[in-house]
Amino acid sequence: MIDFNAEIVSGISIGNVVINENISSYINEIYSGFSVEVKSYFLPDGEEKKSYKIDNTLTIATDKDGVIFSLGCNERYQGGYKGAIFTGMKVMDVIKLTKTQKLYNGSIIINDDFGISLILPPPYDEIADTIKHIPGDIEINEFFVSDFSFWR
Repeated sequence: MIDFNAEIVSGISIGNVVINENISSYINEIYSGFSVEVKSYFLPDGEEKKSYKIDNTLTIATDKDGVIFSLGCNERYQGGYKGAIFTGMKVMDVIKLTKTQKLYNGSIIINDDFGISLILPPPYDEIADTIKHIPGDIEINEFFVSDFSFWR
């Protein structure tokens, strides 16, 4: 059951929606209990993807066959990562609660965990090279769960 208070599990799930499952497992629940915005898009190589934005809180990204490959949430999501890191937190608090913070592709990877990325807001997603370049009072309002290990 989709739950906007559920624990965020690195590389596995947000909101009890699980990566590598098919969207068909959730479709009845999504359309019967939530507002849904569906978008189709194409990658530069022509591959088709879809995103399902649920109650403007949870984003489910699928391939053309409906297999979930990425999940995102914003500051409306109430669940946390390891009970300590939540959307809407300030960068300075993320730094205090984690051992390492590295920037990759406009995101913060914490504690070398490449199953979750904390998305930097503009313009820091484009201009920051290290965590020191980001003001401590900037809020992190989006998280994504997927396999980001290819960023290493």
